[in-house]
Amino acid sequence: MITQETIVAVRERTDIVALINENVSLKKRGRSWLGLCPFHKEKTPSFSVNQESGVFYCFGCGESGGAIDYVMKLEGLTFPEAVRALADRCGVQVDETGSRADQELGEQQRRETEELYEVSQLCATFFEQQLAEDGHPLAHLARAELHRRGLGLGGSEQVDESLRAHRIGYATYGWDGLAAFLAKQEIAPTIAAKLGLVVRRSGGDGFYDAFRHRLMFAVLDKAGRVVAFSGRALAEPSSEELRRLGLQPMYRPRPDEERRPPPKYINSSESPIYAKGETVFGLYQARLAIRGRKQAVLVEGNFDVLALHARGLQTAVAPLGTAFTAAQAKLIKRYAPEVVVLFDGDAAGKKAAMGTRVPARDSGLSVKVASLPAGVDPDDLARDKGVEVVEGLIKNARGMLEYLIDETLGSEAVWDGSQQQTLERIRQVVGYLAEERDPNLRQMAKTYADEVASKLVVGGRSPTDLRVLERMVDRALAQAAARDRRDSGERSSESRSSPAASWDGEEDRGPQGPAARSRPQPEQIQLAMVGALLDFPALLDEPEVEEVLALLGGELVLAVAQVRQVWDEKKSLHAAQLLDFMPQAIHSFAAGRLAAPRFVEIEAARTELLENAEKLRQRSLTGNGAVKVQELARAQGQGDESAEDELLRELDRVARKKRRLT
Repeated sequence: MITQETIVAVRERTDIVALINENVSLKKRGRSWLGLCPFHKEKTPSFSVNQESGVFYCFGCGESGGAIDYVMKLEGLTFPEAVRALADRCGVQVDETGSRADQELGEQQRRETEELYEVSQLCATFFEQQLAEDGHPLAHLARAELHRRGLGLGGSEQVDESLRAHRIGYATYGWDGLAAFLAKQEIAPTIAAKLGLVVRRSGGDGFYDAFRHRLMFAVLDKAGRVVAFSGRALAEPSSEELRRLGLQPMYRPRPDEERRPPPKYINSSESPIYAKGETVFGLYQARLAIRGRKQAVLVEGNFDVLALHARGLQTAVAPLGTAFTAAQAKLIKRYAPEVVVLFDGDAAGKKAAMGTRVPARDSGLSVKVASLPAGVDPDDLARDKGVEVVEGLIKNARGMLEYLIDETLGSEAVWDGSQQQTLERIRQVVGYLAEERDPNLRQMAKTYADEVASKLVVGGRSPTDLRVLERMVDRALAQAAARDRRDSGERSSESRSSPAASWDGEEDRGPQGPAARSRPQPEQIQLAMVGALLDFPALLDEPEVEEVLALLGGELVLAVAQVRQVWDEKKSLHAAQLLDFMPQAIHSFAAGRLAAPRFVEIEAARTELLENAEKLRQRSLTGNGAVKVQELARAQGQGDESAEDELLRELDRVARKKRRLT
């Protein structure tokens, strides 16, 4: 576990404005910097960053935190990964807790892992160099494949940028191009073997390349590191060209043997840094666009991703030749709540689209399906018809339930005419509806199923089939509704046992910063006092301010205590650390105020704090006087003259005190 000292050092040494300015164009506004939020799509800047406190806050979507939080949210990293990334950036040594033996073992494992990342990066650079015009003499076949797809080098700035972003390269013709290169770099072949880039010869003497004469796609992880490769087969060079270049054919079939075509794609085997079921191709390159549109587009192949990115649709990602997994769904869910599946329109593509339903549902990822014409993939469609057509399909994508109903009961479904098959199809649709957790989607899908099923009668199915469907659907919906009520009752019980705090309300951003609204007047006054302290924690050192803080109540007392603790330790307020311990009820308010302080000068903050304290005193005295008046009336009614005299004297003291305050 990373030590708290390391975390604090990373926070203090990271310039949050410089960090965020790498992705967001920030402009100075008062004590803060303002820009367009990278976490949601907006036209008017509402994303504030404060260099003094090290905090960001978006007044549009509510995202907030410090530098570590920013890297986690933007890059999809875990907390330790984000700390290590920032530690590397600002030169902080990462220390960990545990025994010396555990630390040494952990350090050794990190060095070995880092070595694998470095070798992967070096191999990606080698493949890129071989693809260039002055690279390998047979790389023209790889460039020709790109050109055939409208992605030729030098075709346009956007195409070239996409090729660079995806680290497109060429694996050389022959058996040991990469192996020889690594040997020159004095890199042990066993390291590359762990990555699946070279393979030990069957005789045990030496290694040969795993990728040979292929167009290479680098696979990047969520941190942008090269972790694997995918290679696409290319046209074989002619015998004459090989002779001219002095190269031996890699394959020499016997006269009576016909050479089988190589597999179209081969992919890296899994390694200590790569698990294909936990990696999404193109996600690192697409992450910002996906965040902006709050939607990812899932396609089947690497070329589909590259082609769509190169033509401006930069939210495309692919599942790396494997069935879509829950881990991949969770990874996408870090960046967007929704994915549109855009698989090929053939039977295999439809089956794969249906297969995304369960992993996405289990991960809380909403799924829609865009239907492609049979035999057409996104790469073909974007090249032949333009990316606007692809965008249109995505815009008109159907919900997964609607898609499943169409595929099961629709006109394109294959029927054998049997009653058994009809009932089986009905059971499938009922199962889809019953499993849906959203009651609104369930009802919409039920209505759609009724419409589709009614066409069964027109299409030759028996009216009995329709009645059976209606009864089964109604029963399934009733059971699902009962489940919802049961689950809702459990949630209500939980919420009653832990009521929401009274401070948790909406916030608005005025010209000078956040201000609470729709709160009772005393709470607004107290919140304004805490806001002044967050703007200038140095006010805590002033006796006059210290005295009036006793007027605060509720969780604001805890909030001030946290501010005082952080301030007293270093006489500086690194707010990202403070937010970790800020009461949840006012966390959003505090984050907004720390990111965009209202006051520029401490004098103005002091004046507001003290004026609001006086307002609280006045309200307190008014309330106290009203109580005394009620007690006086009771004393007069009971004929208690001594109590009446004492209460009159008390009311006089309260009145004189109020006059002094005013």
